[in-house]
Amino acid sequence: MQEGSFEWYKSVFDALLHDNMELYSNQYDAFQLLLNLNRDIPFKENKEVRQYAMQISKYVHEMADFVAGNTGSGKFNDLYYKLLLLESQYLLDSYMIYIEKNREPQTRFYLPRRKTLIRIVNKLQMLADDELDELFIHLPGRTGKTQSITEFNAWYASKFPEKSNLYCSYSDAVAKSYYDGILELLTDPTYLHSEVFPDFKIVSTDAKGNMIDLVRKKKYKSITCKGLTAGLNGLCDCTGIEIGDDLIEGIQDAMNPDILKRKQTIVDNNYIPRAKTGAKRLWCGTSWALQDPYQNRLEFLKNNSKAKYIRWDVIKIPALNENDESNFDYDYDVGFSTQHYQQIRAKFEANEDMASWLAQYQQEPIEREGALFTPEFMRFYKGDSELPAGEPDNIVAACDVAFGGSDFLAFGVLYIYGEEKYLVDCIFDNHEKDITQPRIVQMILKHQVQRSFWEYNNGGDGYKDDIKRLLKEKGYIHNMIGAYAPTGKRKEDRIFDAAPEIRQIKFLEDGYRDQDYQKMMQNVFSYKIEGKNKHEDACDMLAYLVKVYRNTPAIARIINSPI
Repeated sequence: MQEGSFEWYKSVFDALLHDNMELYSNQYDAFQLLLNLNRDIPFKENKEVRQYAMQISKYVHEMADFVAGNTGSGKFNDLYYKLLLLESQYLLDSYMIYIEKNREPQTRFYLPRRKTLIRIVNKLQMLADDELDELFIHLPGRTGKTQSITEFNAWYASKFPEKSNLYCSYSDAVAKSYYDGILELLTDPTYLHSEVFPDFKIVSTDAKGNMIDLVRKKKYKSITCKGLTAGLNGLCDCTGIEIGDDLIEGIQDAMNPDILKRKQTIVDNNYIPRAKTGAKRLWCGTSWALQDPYQNRLEFLKNNSKAKYIRWDVIKIPALNENDESNFDYDYDVGFSTQHYQQIRAKFEANEDMASWLAQYQQEPIEREGALFTPEFMRFYKGDSELPAGEPDNIVAACDVAFGGSDFLAFGVLYIYGEEKYLVDCIFDNHEKDITQPRIVQMILKHQVQRSFWEYNNGGDGYKDDIKRLLKEKGYIHNMIGAYAPTGKRKEDRIFDAAPEIRQIKFLEDGYRDQDYQKMMQNVFSYKIEGKNKHEDACDMLAYLVKVYRNTPAIARIINSPI
């Protein structure tokens, strides 16, 4: 094995990393070895070596950070930042940490938000590393999306200064703000961008045209920032990253079909053609409607055979996660709490505008004019205190069976008091049956369900038999019925047929719902009359509940003779 070869370096690293890496001497030796490796086999020129070196460096810098945190040692902390600096030209995550090294912790952008934004940063890294061609990013407003993109753009343009990059938003004013943000990042001494890229230099800026050139003057600038309607022809031939950020201004655009159509025409004719072969596309912003440019492009990538070679991905981070907790409860109170988002949701529901909540905050665009179930035409109650006195006349349940993955199992329990019906409890869960079945058994026993319906499709008949067996083991038997459900249009017809009766069911108000109930209601509100429905699990279950109580005989009661 020749000294200085890649294999030789790997053997030395292997021996070193198996030693005590809490020792400063070992960590420093690893750092020096990385510098030597970069000298002998430059990282820029060899992807395999670069990837290996970054793995080693990340491990060592994590160890240095760990020891520094536990001991307060300045030398370990210094080494941590030296390793970050080494990585920063190649790893966006390291760059975003390092450039704010000299800022006070509470004034930094990235680290207080990193626990959430690292998901975005990792996908942006894949775009830069040519592992993706197109990336869609959807986050609620004011959560760090645009600043993350700004830092990514500055980093990418400095890595590849000969490439031209295009940023586009709904207005010139937004483009101007983005330009100012890029320029601040490149020139403000509180950011250490120039330490990461010591050879980088700005050769020209154009504040009027929102353009920046790096290294040398070029016909098509390193960074161009424009409004969508400003006219893009001739301004930029994008060979790097093409960024479409907030192409839809807001609700006023989303609710106007003519504006959406005009925006789509501009995107198709002026924006998309600016990207040359090999350029990457980044789509970011709130997806307000199913006919907006984001969804239109995504539909093309998913379904058009001409797009099958395009590598794309979507990352959506909703305001509230599956546990009904905030995804953006950042350190130093720079984000938004669970209570904050729950209050916003309650207000949207009270204003009968769940479509806006789902799109703007949960990143789930729906047909606002085509929603089958809206709060305006539904009934709600405030928990057990508003249930009628006495025992229900009947307690029934229904289940739309699923076995994990993207589909949710939906199980609901309905209390019937005369003509009034209350959905008192539900399970809305996409885990495997070993998780969902015990939950259902527990709920049936808790409410003493008298009659239930089970969908037999896709193994639902076996699922019902499992539940029946588990209940029998606990000494509880009730009337369990089931049937195979129709598919496609017939399924939609069944839901539409049951819709008037579903609207008469009383549902728990927001604030009285547990996590499953909240997810179930969100699924109900997103069901649309026309077009494709991504998930119809909750509406299926509610239609089955209607079927159950339609066919449930009234309970005969013994009363005193009036004669």
